[in-house]
Amino acid sequence: MALISKETVDQIMHAADIAEVVGDYVTLKRKGQNLWAPCPFHNEKSPSFSVAPAKGIYKCFGCGKAGNSVNFIMDVEGISYVEALKYLAKKYGIEVAEEAPSPEKLQHQHERDSQFILSDFAKDFYQHNLHNHEQGQSIGLPYLKERGLSLNTIKKFELGYSLEAWDGLTKAAQEKGFQEKFLEKTGLTIFKEDGKKYDRFRARVMFPIHNISGRTIGFGARTLKTNDKSTPKYLNSPESEIYHKSDVLYGMFQAKQAIRMADVCYMTEGYLDVISLHQGGIENVVASSGTSLTENQVKLISRYTKNITVLYDGDAAGIKASLRGTDIILEAGLNVDVVIFPPGEDPDSYIRKVGDNAFREYIKNEAKDFISFKTELFVREAKDNPVKKAEAIREIVQSIAKIPDSIKRSVFLQRCSNLFGIDEQVLISEYNKIALQENKKQQNQQQPSSKPYSGSKSNFPPLDEFDLAAMEAEAEAAAYEEAETEVDSEIKLLQRYEREILRLLLNYSDQSLAEGQNLAQYLFEQLEDIEFKTPTYAKLMALITEKMQNGVTNLADYFIREETDPVLKTEAIDLLTQKYELSEAWETHQIFVPKEIDLLQYAADTSVLRLKWRNVQGMIKENQDELQKVTDTAEMMKLLQVAKALKTFEMEIAGALGIVVAR
Repeated sequence: MALISKETVDQIMHAADIAEVVGDYVTLKRKGQNLWAPCPFHNEKSPSFSVAPAKGIYKCFGCGKAGNSVNFIMDVEGISYVEALKYLAKKYGIEVAEEAPSPEKLQHQHERDSQFILSDFAKDFYQHNLHNHEQGQSIGLPYLKERGLSLNTIKKFELGYSLEAWDGLTKAAQEKGFQEKFLEKTGLTIFKEDGKKYDRFRARVMFPIHNISGRTIGFGARTLKTNDKSTPKYLNSPESEIYHKSDVLYGMFQAKQAIRMADVCYMTEGYLDVISLHQGGIENVVASSGTSLTENQVKLISRYTKNITVLYDGDAAGIKASLRGTDIILEAGLNVDVVIFPPGEDPDSYIRKVGDNAFREYIKNEAKDFISFKTELFVREAKDNPVKKAEAIREIVQSIAKIPDSIKRSVFLQRCSNLFGIDEQVLISEYNKIALQENKKQQNQQQPSSKPYSGSKSNFPPLDEFDLAAMEAEAEAAAYEEAETEVDSEIKLLQRYEREILRLLLNYSDQSLAEGQNLAQYLFEQLEDIEFKTPTYAKLMALITEKMQNGVTNLADYFIREETDPVLKTEAIDLLTQKYELSEAWETHQIFVPKEIDLLQYAADTSVLRLKWRNVQGMIKENQDELQKVTDTAEMMKLLQVAKALKTFEMEIAGALGIVVAR
């Protein structure tokens, strides 16, 4: 696949009106200069999703999604950057001019495209068999209809049938000119060393597996032979260049919009669970297809919702095995509920038995948060067995430890304490052991560590009740959080002042000030010796400086249209977006309020002084730390002179800002 030329990208970006693009998905209403709507990316009652037509950007002040027209299509459709550009090009009737990539990239893309095309051919071949071949009509279709599926549902999921022939697909594909290497790479044909070749899927109902943009990447296949014990019931495509089962969820292509609108994803195990629920009008459902849930699959769901409800079959042994994979969801910061169906039932059989309305009501009434469900399950299993009870408590605390949100952890520890009838502080101590072990592991890997948890009680138990390691954990946790409060406050203050400088630069860089300079020149001159401490802001400041030195005058336009770093782009758009606007009614009532652009000199001066003031305070603290360490008298005198100068400077800046500072 060729690359889209820069000229074409510019043409698309210029033509793609943000209000029109977003308006295809939500109803926008004008409020001030901007347009507002309920966010299409999460559920909300009052609109927090803002579109700024003049700047060509959108921003949700609820979930934080932000970007330009291309980003919006990428987010709402779940497609790649190139696919989003082509989508907009088609919408605005722009011919996509493409540039030839390198021979290596061209070859790689050709290999992938050939596998996609072959997979689509196989899907169509299996569909044709189901509806038109004698075997499909007499074996495949009756089975699917027996499972309660309508013809519309069968076609919606593009279900098919593989013939009971050794090389039915292989022959058909080769007759159409597909090469053997692609039949082998996609796993559709199995090649033996003796030269024999045959279809992987034979005499099976076929379930095409799609990627997020709807392309066929693999297949799941169910045998209808019940008398052959050597034949596996389900058979899946092997891993290939286009199909990685750990990255894919069955039904996600069909479910993504429904998941976003419902703000919850139902997770099932089988293909027919997904299809039957869709037929019942419950479309926000996907399946892991019998494999253990992976981190990439959870990330895929998190693009559309932060809430997952796992629908378990009424099989106790299966439930226990499946619980282990659910910790991945907790670790990702998502909310997990669990629903168990009656014994012998699964989502497919139960919705066919009770109907869609009763099914919805059942989920609503039976859903329990994962930690409470797991705790109740283990409480029942442990009963009065102290060994089992201790093991159960450790396993549940390990699950709670996966949750990144400290408030949720606290709530679940209390809940676990009540259900097991055990002192909450014991659970907190056990949690802190896990947290400290994780901290040491992360420190060894030179990664940021998570904080121990100090719990909801301030009184620690006597030493003889608990082991020493747990008490050390409690002491370290308390000291950590006490120190953290002041440090965090200082960091946040510095971040706020650095952010304000960047906001002014992005919004008003070319605006003239009282001294004849523009705002960017003035800020660069005033902050020549100031180094930004916040990593993202330091990168953003360096990039702004570089672009302005290279003659870029419209910074907003650059970040909206051209910047490729998603973190910097999102941060810049956030700085360019205003959450509040003055009501036009004020002027109607002859109430005139100065606008920021009319007070730029004051805004610039104040922002510079605040940042300098905060940096001087940081230098004073560093000086004090050095004074505590130094023993040499001459060095101490030097540091005291520096301390005096810094304090004087702090007083001068504070005076200019109207801040009272203790001498």
